[in-house]
Amino acid sequence: MLSDIQIAQQAELKPIGEIAEKLGIPGKYVIPYGHTKAKIDLKYYSEIKDRPDGKLILVTATTPTPAGEGKTTTTIGLTQALVKLGKKAMLCLREPSLGPCFGVKGGAAGGGYSQVLPMEDINLHFTGDIHAVSTAHNLLAAMLDNHLQQGNELGIDPRRITFRRVVDMNDRALRNIVIGLGGKAHGIPRESGFDISVSSEIMAILCLATDLQDLKERLGNIVVGYTWTGEKVTARDLKAHGAMAALLKDAINPNLVQTIEHVPAFVHGGPFANIAHGTNSIVATKMALKLTDYTVVEAGFAADLGAEKFMDIVCRKAGFSPSAVVLVTTVRALKMHGGVPKDELGKENLEALEKGAENLEAHIDILKKFGVPVVVALNRFTTDTDAEIQKVHEAARRHGATIALSEVWAKGGEGGIELAKAVLEALDKPCGYRPLYELELPLREKIETIAREVYGADGVDYTPAAESTLKELEANGYGNLPVCMAKTQMSISDDPAKKGRPKGYRITVREVRLSAGAGFIVPICGSIMTMPGLPKKPAAEIIDIDENGNILNLF
Repeated sequence: MLSDIQIAQQAELKPIGEIAEKLGIPGKYVIPYGHTKAKIDLKYYSEIKDRPDGKLILVTATTPTPAGEGKTTTTIGLTQALVKLGKKAMLCLREPSLGPCFGVKGGAAGGGYSQVLPMEDINLHFTGDIHAVSTAHNLLAAMLDNHLQQGNELGIDPRRITFRRVVDMNDRALRNIVIGLGGKAHGIPRESGFDISVSSEIMAILCLATDLQDLKERLGNIVVGYTWTGEKVTARDLKAHGAMAALLKDAINPNLVQTIEHVPAFVHGGPFANIAHGTNSIVATKMALKLTDYTVVEAGFAADLGAEKFMDIVCRKAGFSPSAVVLVTTVRALKMHGGVPKDELGKENLEALEKGAENLEAHIDILKKFGVPVVVALNRFTTDTDAEIQKVHEAARRHGATIALSEVWAKGGEGGIELAKAVLEALDKPCGYRPLYELELPLREKIETIAREVYGADGVDYTPAAESTLKELEANGYGNLPVCMAKTQMSISDDPAKKGRPKGYRITVREVRLSAGAGFIVPICGSIMTMPGLPKKPAAEIIDIDENGNILNLF
């Protein structure tokens, strides 16, 4: 059996100009990055902004497990299937972060015969967007420390600086550091640290901005710390936002690539869903909605993270109204939620599957709260038995969701026909998208609404530091912002050890951060880290390159 990367390397790609031409994009707006990828000039949107929007389909999943769910693969395969059915469709994905590629996850461009290509480029550097975000972020950090060194005219309290540095790699040694050592010429000593680049507020801003001016305005609103008298200090106060926007002027343009079946795809922006909001850029989705009749968008991780944030943050800011949600799951993943070890997943175990199906049911219940029809995509593996498949069908229907089998890894678009037909039927159903909470609610109420209604928690506990920050944020006029919960992706709760559908627990908010430029508040729950670490055997150990320049073992 061929690996994902071998399948990708054997595929014949069309020149990217042909893909753009199929969408009707004039050549003057296509900025090629080689032969098989391009950026689309954002100025093009002004020419198509008055066109009617197509239908928006969101793809999410049950809680991730080491068994894999195949959410990105399903997103790609579903879109290919829609095209096979004669529909004009395209998809929008996030850009993979280098950290997870070299850590646990490996590549993130789909799999089998449902991939976006060129997968090596997409996984490794791509068009440089994440590097641009890292550079803009660290420019602001450097200007902040330079301001302290050059006399601190703004009166910034070094103990109350909230802006850290970033790097696009999993490096736990950088989580907490001391900078400015070595004497007077080397800066003001203080504690700081690094986060991973895709958790940067600047990445969130890039994905939420509607144009260059909006991007620049949002960058200027970033709060980097506070003065000795408690006044906030922004990137605008440091006069950094203009240079930061200049570094991001190309990054804001959506990246156009193609699937293995030559279906157009925007792959743009990369915010983590367990820390940030977890969806590709608004500008890419807006453009796709004008260019096609069906736009398929993926949200990061499971419905309790990416989908909730898409509904409560992205849709509000962009004015999106999704018409259907696809919830991806597998028999293998649900058996893991039922307590089956990874090395025993190939054996039929209906009892464990019944127990693990509670996780599927929880995610269906979460999605129904937003008023959008739900279609479960059962990503089929060869070891799945008919009895197991029937058990999952029963669980989905019991909770009011349509369900369809998906075999897009092995068969590409052809393997997604059943799913595509189910989605098209769902699009004809009544749909009344609504967010979970009103923005006028106090911050604590918004947090507790998500904890109760999405996570199924009995309540929320706050550390004294988190309590204090929430009060300060509301006093400073940030109380009407949405909340972007940061928590583990490995459980619906804030404890990665709690599998299935946890009950009878409370979540803990240990810290609260302000993302004023992005326009949301980040409550940090449990033990979630904003800088991941590498596993005992990182994927980087097997990734290689041969004498002809071919990447090996990326996925």
